[in-house]
Amino acid sequence: MEPDSLPTEVILTHPRQSLGRVQLDWTPQPGNYLDFEGKTYAVLERRHRYQFKSGRYRLNTIAIYVQFAQRPAEKTLVEGRWVIGDATCSYNAYSEIIRCAVNPNGPCESCRFYEKDE
Repeated sequence: MEPDSLPTEVILTHPRQSLGRVQLDWTPQPGNYLDFEGKTYAVLERRHRYQFKSGRYRLNTIAIYVQFAQRPAEKTLVEGRWVIGDATCSYNAYSEIIRCAVNPNGPCESCRFYEKDE
């Protein structure tokens, strides 16, 4: 079994419950979005589960902890990674999960707190 096709358990963080298992052809990272059973979730955390077999540990499954989310319409590419919102604003968190402290739900376009980052 290839590492990128390992069974992945999808776990909702609040209320804590397993949503099920899925075979993914990509490695989910925190900040990525996952469409699962018709809903969109943000990946918050990824954990590896190992099994001791034949005298060594082998990666057995992956568990990802998610929360319900909507894909952000505004994204900016910063140093090779996507961040939510307008990265030219001084309040931008430069995060894949949260936009900023003053206007976390956005949009950045008409935000009254926008300040050009210098």
